[in-house]
Amino acid sequence: MSDDKTIQAEAAAFRRLVEHLRKRTDVQNIDLMNQAGFCRNCLSKWYHAALTDLGAEREYEESRAEIYGMPYNEWKKRYHTEPTAEQQAEFLRSQSQANH
Repeated sequence: MSDDKTIQAEAAAFRRLVEHLRKRTDVQNIDLMNQAGFCRNCLSKWYHAALTDLGAEREYEESRAEIYGMPYNEWKKRYHTEPTAEQQAEFLRSQSQANH
């Protein structure tokens, strides 16, 4: 497969992932971190870093809004819930395992 087709396929997969995460507002970032080791904020940072590497000038909050589908503060007001003690404990366990 050509490099062009590979890039197009990767871009399409990325767009599908972002759309999926936008629809799954019931899934909290801490759940993503606990299960997958990344969350919407991580994806926002990776996206922003890629734009920066390509020479695009964009504020981080703009990149974050691209991933969330709205400004982060708006998403947080609408969908964020405080993590449970169990979620927090799992997060701490997963972070300590990742650092080993």
